[in-house]
Amino acid sequence: MHINDGLMLTMSDILRILITGGSGFIGTNAVEHFATSHQVLNLDIVAPMNPAHASFWRQVDLLDANALSATVANFDPHVVLHLAARTDLDGRSLDDYAANTIGVSNLLDALSATRSLQRVIFASSMLVCRIGYQPNSDLDFCPVNPYGESKVRGELLVRERPPSVPWTLVRPTSIWGPWFREPYRNFFDYVLKGRYFHMGATRVFKTYGYVGNAIYQLQAMLNAPAADIDGRVFYLGDSSEYEIREWADAIARRQGLHIPQVPLALVRGGAWLGDLLKLFGLRFPMTSFRLKNMTTENQIDLRSTFALAPKLPFDRDRSIDVTLDWLQKNP
Repeated sequence: MHINDGLMLTMSDILRILITGGSGFIGTNAVEHFATSHQVLNLDIVAPMNPAHASFWRQVDLLDANALSATVANFDPHVVLHLAARTDLDGRSLDDYAANTIGVSNLLDALSATRSLQRVIFASSMLVCRIGYQPNSDLDFCPVNPYGESKVRGELLVRERPPSVPWTLVRPTSIWGPWFREPYRNFFDYVLKGRYFHMGATRVFKTYGYVGNAIYQLQAMLNAPAADIDGRVFYLGDSSEYEIREWADAIARRQGLHIPQVPLALVRGGAWLGDLLKLFGLRFPMTSFRLKNMTTENQIDLRSTFALAPKLPFDRDRSIDVTLDWLQKNP
């Protein structure tokens, strides 16, 4: 199937695939997937988490417009997966997330000079809207922090200066799996070390996604006819039926563990303590912000994504098993 209707190259050909942020969590999995059959270049400011990916890496800062343009022009990609971003929530203002705004602008400039480009996928974030908010359209935003604001700005920059080839915006939901880091690596670690507890009798449903399924969904967007993906927004995720208690219990059972239940009032007290410690620059596993996120339902409509990628390669049990195996090898 053509990547771009009317062009000759298909995903069965050897393509040049540029992955920005290929040293990060989703990026590492993307490099692993696409490098098996294509020519991959990872542009990232930091070295790959997976040492086996060193040969694919070029150290480039998105804020260095000249270096970025020169590297992109030299590689002349057929496909670009833009995954690079600052993703933590510690920034105090939009200026702290220049990689997500100026970096996007610099990449758009660099892509305008490419000759072989056929398709671009830009990664945004579900946090362009606050947790629990159901947007009415792709342009309905309500971020609650500078990180979310930066991702809104990044989406708008793409819409203001779109590439001349089919492009897509993706908003990863809560993605987990091999090579993950905070917060879901912490979640697994706490469960496996017997430090996790259920918060009262609360049952909260959220949209989560295993990283192997997210890569499958990205692949499907590259395979799809241009008319099906051009200018559209897709969320990456497995299901909106993840119930946190059931997920944690499924992980714990594999280690022969039982998760205790703690009164929600006690958890709130711990969150207030975390807020206080944060004022002094100290980190604590729970804060009011994190507690609110954990206890607020966030079910996202994935129907448009499943229309492109209907058969996920990993069910939840297999996803947990693969992740636990990876954790054992990467303690």
